[in-house]
Amino acid sequence: MEQRSHHLEKRAFKFANDCRDLAKTLTTTVSNAEDCKQLIRSSEAIVANYIEANKKVGDKDFLLRCKTAHVEAKECGYWLRMLEPFNQEQSVEIETLIIESEELKGMLSAIINKVE
Repeated sequence: MEQRSHHLEKRAFKFANDCRDLAKTLTTTVSNAEDCKQLIRSSEAIVANYIEANKKVGDKDFLLRCKTAHVEAKECGYWLRMLEPFNQEQSVEIETLIIESEELKGMLSAIINKVE
C-alpha cells in the first residue's frame, strides 16, 4: 500500500490548532471547562492517530489507527456542539469547526472503506 497523502495530516493539524485556539477564547464556566479539555484531547488524538497510521501503512494497525481517528473526529463534533450554547459570540467559528470535523470524518471514512 502506498504512503498516504499529507493533505489530511495538514488539515488535521490545522483543525487541532483551531480547536485549541477556540478553547482559549471561549467563556469558560465550571460546566464547560471539561468540554473544552475533551475537545482539545479529541482534536489532538485525530492528528496523533493519523500520523501513527501513516507509519504503519500496510500493517494491520493502520486500519485501527484510522478508525480511532475517525471516532475522535466524531467526538470533536460532539464536544463542539456541547460548547455552542454557552458561547453565542463564537457560534460561527464553532459551526465552522463542526463542519471541518465532519469533513475530516468523511476523509477518514473514505480511507477506511478503501482499505477494507
